Amino acid sequence: MTGPVLTLVIATRNRHKVDEIRAVLGDEFRYLTLADFPDAPTVVEDAPSFAGNAAKKARELARWLASKGPLDQRRGWWVLADDSGLEVDALGGAPGVHSARFAALDTGQAGNSPDAENNAKLLRRLAGVPLAQRTARFRCAIALAPVVPGEPAVQMFEGACEGRILETPRGQKGFGYDPLFEPAGFADTFGQMQAGIKNRISHRARALAAVMAGWNPDQVGPRR
Repeated sequence: MTGPVLTLVIATRNRHKVDEIRAVLGDEFRYLTLADFPDAPTVVEDAPSFAGNAAKKARELARWLASKGPLDQRRGWWVLADDSGLEVDALGGAPGVHSARFAALDTGQAGNSPDAENNAKLLRRLAGVPLAQRTARFRCAIALAPVVPGEPAVQMFEGACEGRILETPRGQKGFGYDPLFEPAGFADTFGQMQAGIKNRISHRARALAAVMAGWNPDQVGPRR
């Protein structure tokens, strides 16, 4: 991708996620996040798939940004939204799209659950399951939507990282289920792994690599 510097509005306030995205994509872009837009609407992630949630966030936030003042000031702006989570085979693919609020499903608590509570529930649900049957994967879907008049054309990209869930957490790095997830072919969990290695093999890194290989910034809409 060449030409004028593009602005990516990363549709999250999660600092860890922002750091991972910037580390993979590098300095080719100007970055903003939802922290720069405190009045941005909260998008309800109620789609049954990661791709559906990512596309919904990207589309709604792009439309909202397009409504905020002269569009000339937002030329070359794109919303980058992702949805990601953990799929555990022994649990039928759970927690899946509910990964961030896995524990809250039991309590009715609003919003996402603390990482410690999600991890504790995962370990309880897998109690007694042999290590060989604790196969799992992290999956990530990324949607890119241009900030333009009308309905933006959303471009989709995906990535996955296979591995297994350990019986006890290891490491303090990363976030979410990282201390429990050992990627295939590695002896360290994501919670132990150096950021440079994780940012080459993770589900998000693979989805971002697909973005860099296949994103067409000239395709700005409308959807077909």
